[in-house]
Amino acid sequence: MTKQADKGGTTDRKPARRTRRAVLFGGLGVLGIAAVAGREEIGRAWWLLPGVSKPRKEGEIDYPGAGWTAASPANWRLADRPDDYRVDRIVVHVTQGGFASSVQAFRNPFHKASAHYIVNQDGHVEQLVRELDVAFHAGNRSMNERSIGIEHVGFVDRPKDFTDAMYASSARLAADICRRYGIPVDRRHFLGHSEVPGADHTDPGPLWDWDRYLGLVRAELGTPGRTAPS
Repeated sequence: MTKQADKGGTTDRKPARRTRRAVLFGGLGVLGIAAVAGREEIGRAWWLLPGVSKPRKEGEIDYPGAGWTAASPANWRLADRPDDYRVDRIVVHVTQGGFASSVQAFRNPFHKASAHYIVNQDGHVEQLVRELDVAFHAGNRSMNERSIGIEHVGFVDRPKDFTDAMYASSARLAADICRRYGIPVDRRHFLGHSEVPGADHTDPGPLWDWDRYLGLVRAELGTPGRTAPS
């Protein structure tokens, strides 16, 4: 479970770069934006214009069957993925705490971190941030922008916490995400939090069974090989 937002975590972006909002609302106009921001930045920023962003409904979920608890807006950033940032990674976390305390932490604006989903030991899935948006879960801005963060309730040094129900439920969730975004099911595209560049965390730890987990994801997709169908 991360303790740092992308504001406080490491980043592989240049810190002096102007924000999308500053570019759009700096009074430059369309031609001025083109000259200053560049084509790639405009492609990511267009949705910030009034009336352009995708429709949103309070409590709407991306994964059928998930519960919904809204994380504090201080713990994630509004976006319009995958139109502004591609989604091609899943980052696996372990909460280092219980379900209720983890949900409460993500609701706390002073926590400065969140994840898109929490999977409980009984298999229940709770969504806290829309997949459209950037959750502060990896401690790395670039990784946050391109990934979905899945927390798993438990402690990295307690094997009993990684239950069959948890593995099966998380695999169904991950398979659904892979199917929608065309994410390959391999260790390049599925990372542990500890594997994120610049991360200072140890989760999901050596007790997390990657072979089992990815095998379950592939079985859900009906693909014995390494990739999800596009």
